[in-house]
Amino acid sequence: MEADKLPFPFFIASPDDCISYCNEFFRNSLSIAEIDHMYIRDVFESWVELRGGQLIHGSYQNKDCIFIKSRLPDSEEIVYIGTFSSELTSLIEELREAKRVNWELDATIENSYDGIYITNKEGITIKTNSAIERLTGIPKEYYIGKKVDALMKRGILKNSVTHQVLEKKRSVSLVQQNFLGKEVLLTGNPVFNEEGEIQSIVTNIRDLSELNDLQSALLEANQLNNSYKKEIERLKGRSYGAKDVVIRSKVMKRIYDTASRISNVDATVLILGETGTGKDVLARYIYDQSDRSRSGDLIKINCGAIPPDLLESELFGYEAGAFTGASTKGKAGMFEMADKGVLFLDEVGELPLQLQVKLLRTLQEQEVQRIGGTKPKKVNVRIIAATNRNLKEMVLNGDFREDLFYRLNVIPISIPPLSDRKDEILPLAEYYLELKNSQYRVHKKLSSGLKEFFYHYTWPGNIRELANLIERMVLITDEDNLLLSHLPAEYKNKNGEAIEVNEMMTLKQAAELAEEKVLQLAVKKYSTTYELAEALDTSQPTIVRKLKKYNLNFMNKE
Repeated sequence: MEADKLPFPFFIASPDDCISYCNEFFRNSLSIAEIDHMYIRDVFESWVELRGGQLIHGSYQNKDCIFIKSRLPDSEEIVYIGTFSSELTSLIEELREAKRVNWELDATIENSYDGIYITNKEGITIKTNSAIERLTGIPKEYYIGKKVDALMKRGILKNSVTHQVLEKKRSVSLVQQNFLGKEVLLTGNPVFNEEGEIQSIVTNIRDLSELNDLQSALLEANQLNNSYKKEIERLKGRSYGAKDVVIRSKVMKRIYDTASRISNVDATVLILGETGTGKDVLARYIYDQSDRSRSGDLIKINCGAIPPDLLESELFGYEAGAFTGASTKGKAGMFEMADKGVLFLDEVGELPLQLQVKLLRTLQEQEVQRIGGTKPKKVNVRIIAATNRNLKEMVLNGDFREDLFYRLNVIPISIPPLSDRKDEILPLAEYYLELKNSQYRVHKKLSSGLKEFFYHYTWPGNIRELANLIERMVLITDEDNLLLSHLPAEYKNKNGEAIEVNEMMTLKQAAELAEEKVLQLAVKKYSTTYELAEALDTSQPTIVRKLKKYNLNFMNKE
């Protein structure tokens, strides 16, 4: 048969893949003597149809062969003509890999949220994705084969990124409104061939209107978050963790609740209370909780500590040469210094009548006029006033203007004396002791007897008296444990003993005082916590905890 002389593999098979004839080249290449009547898949280890079955890739003992499949004329038998070539097989594998990569690329482009369209160097669209329909309202099939110039004529595009990329030979971005009126960002990127020439342009279309909506939503969320932060800070303030504020009694909690609520209104606050009750601390708290603490300062002036002839210039300022001894540059008053902030008028009941008129006008008009000045100046100031005097009684006696009283008395807050806030005496004592220990670098402690005295004492000077007494005892006492015997003379009777006070205390407070006294006696007699536990009929861990609670140890026996 002529086929035996062919220099390439050739064989014929039946429709059920049984080999009926093969040439010598094929037989010798496979080194199989009796190959006739064998089935193809029994001969080849791998037999894979390609391109719909027109090409066959077969392998036998590491030999790769590519066959072309064709039917014999007027017969059902099939002819296979092939070649043994590893290079051809490699090309087929590369083709297969290229198809896979191309499929992945198509899937990536199609599933991109941004619109993508690809044009050749002539500006004709060769590929796009479904996202472009969402962005432009035009099906993606419409773009295929269309030139950018035609899309611009139709009004679908206003400016051509493609033309600019071809001209500049680099990436180009521009923002424009598309066919639907949406603001979009177009970014064109050139694709170069091996000769360095632009082969195609890939354009990415991003909907900025959605991003702008997201940005607006983010800005709104941040603003809301900031308002929540402010509210949290305000609520934290209501927990009385602010500096210099120690709150335990119900009446003071109500006062500071009120202070928190009115911190961001501009109404005038009048704080009433005895000297030393903490009026200036409350004023500072209101300022710290307000937005004005971020826009202006808290300016404090004691109306009773400055001579009347100087008080006017301190409050309202003066122009250059307004009076003898005045600065040649003039001076701003307290109202101007407190602009956008808070002016705290302490001891406002001491304000002279002639200044009350000018203060009233300033509060009504929200403007000040310096001494010697001719033009008033607008100010934005919130007023907090404080006094230990009975302003209503002063109004009746003609010592305080009635109209000014009602202008100041918009939000009155009355602070009770310390003697009516028993729950706060010992916490305040501990607070000021810790403060002075840190200031003077000492380690003083309050004995139970001194705590009992503090609790029952009437404190006519209120918190200021308590703070001053603790500082005095810290400075003049050599011992670390402060005792009743360390009290100054004015707190003792003629026999040198602490002044007796007979007031009620809670059962819990009485129990703690008694417990501390028993432990003080015990540490004098015993030397270890185990001896103490046995003597007091309790556990050793309990003794350790109690000694730590009352700051007692075996080295500081009274």
